[in-house]
Amino acid sequence: MKIFNTKSGGKEEFIPLKKGVVKMYVCGPTVYDLGHLGHGRSAVCFDVIRKYLLYKGFKVTFVSNYTDIDDKMINRANEEGITVKDLADRIIPEYVRDYEALGIMAPDIAPKATENIAEMVEIIEKLQEKGHTYVLDDGVYFDVKSFPHYGKFSRQNLEDLKMGARVDVNEKKKNPYDFALWKLKKDDFEPSWKSQWGEGRPGWHIECSAMSFRYLGEKFDIHGGGLDLVFPHHECEVAQSLAVFGDKAFAKYWMHNGFINIDNEKMSKSLGNFFTLRDIFEKYDPKVVRFMFLQTHYRNPINFSLDLLEQAKAGLQRLRDFVRTLHVGYEKLPDNIDDVRIIVNAEDYVKTFEQYMDNDFDLSGALGVVFDFVKTINALRSTKKLTKNAIDGVEKFLKNADKVLNVIFEEEKSLHSDTEKLIEERDFARKNKDFKKSDEIRDKLLKKGVVLEDTPNGTIWKKL
Repeated sequence: MKIFNTKSGGKEEFIPLKKGVVKMYVCGPTVYDLGHLGHGRSAVCFDVIRKYLLYKGFKVTFVSNYTDIDDKMINRANEEGITVKDLADRIIPEYVRDYEALGIMAPDIAPKATENIAEMVEIIEKLQEKGHTYVLDDGVYFDVKSFPHYGKFSRQNLEDLKMGARVDVNEKKKNPYDFALWKLKKDDFEPSWKSQWGEGRPGWHIECSAMSFRYLGEKFDIHGGGLDLVFPHHECEVAQSLAVFGDKAFAKYWMHNGFINIDNEKMSKSLGNFFTLRDIFEKYDPKVVRFMFLQTHYRNPINFSLDLLEQAKAGLQRLRDFVRTLHVGYEKLPDNIDDVRIIVNAEDYVKTFEQYMDNDFDLSGALGVVFDFVKTINALRSTKKLTKNAIDGVEKFLKNADKVLNVIFEEEKSLHSDTEKLIEERDFARKNKDFKKSDEIRDKLLKKGVVLEDTPNGTIWKKL
């Protein structure tokens, strides 16, 4: 298996630190508002990566944090006249709800920044002991000149850069890119914790270094996040972590998912061109949104549009319709038919599916394998020469693939006995060419929210 490592700028053979075990840390959201498409895309990307590692038999420990103390958190809470904790307690469950709707596995550990302040203070103290910090009137800063490799991770020429988002601006800093490790309390409204430098709160970058260390150790396998985190966030994490733990510490592989663009511009609140997940879920099944994310390689940008969602909706419907009709007409067939020599070799498709996924989690290629498989089986089904065993093999392949994709198989939806009876009556009417009664029952079922579809292999149903 090969993955693209941001650290090296190329694909590398994936060799976990401990055979059969993978430790992952993915930067989570700052919980001052509802999650948007960018949050959803990143969460789905790393969910698929995690699921594929599980599919391959690895034991995975997955940590993803919530930033629940931050300037944005403080400002939003102040606007609403509530505490920062109240804001976090309200927003975090909304993320949980949206991510569950997208079919994302809950993290094994989902720490909050405010639950790990002591660990952050400890790391800052160690940085201070090693000469990497200095104190100003507003807090403690990391001196990037004390770490000669600063900028190497993100391949930045710091002299050519303009001050970017979330880079602390303070004319008193020794260097423009020195970043705050500890921010001293400015007013009574701000949450604060005690430290040797005075009451205050952690800077943004120190959070993930402390939490990854606490829950995964000095060195772990994969660190992930959105492409926008490469600089300054992950650059700063690398600097402070290596400065404390040594050159061989921290994450072995760094993975970053691409942006969501709107009309070819990066989605951002400052541009006013963003969509919350909740906005999209009002009109589209969350699994359609997940499927839309899956169709693009995780490192590539997605140029979002409603047309793209519609295409995803149609594509997913084709897969689900195929699954619903898969056993129709084959329920009573024997396991084997003597005069049938057509063999469905699902193993070939499994191998190709895994080859794509082993190549830096190439989901678009893996999905292509699934659609090719469906097309092949549809062609064979039209000849009515498949055995029930072959159909069972097809279902097995799709269910295994869906352990990673998590979009094809819908939750089982049962029907009331009276509805099932109406479907049976309609089947009887159709067989006896009583099409008037057949249509009447179809309309009656439609009013109950049940749609019937007559296929060459029989009738299937789905709920609206």
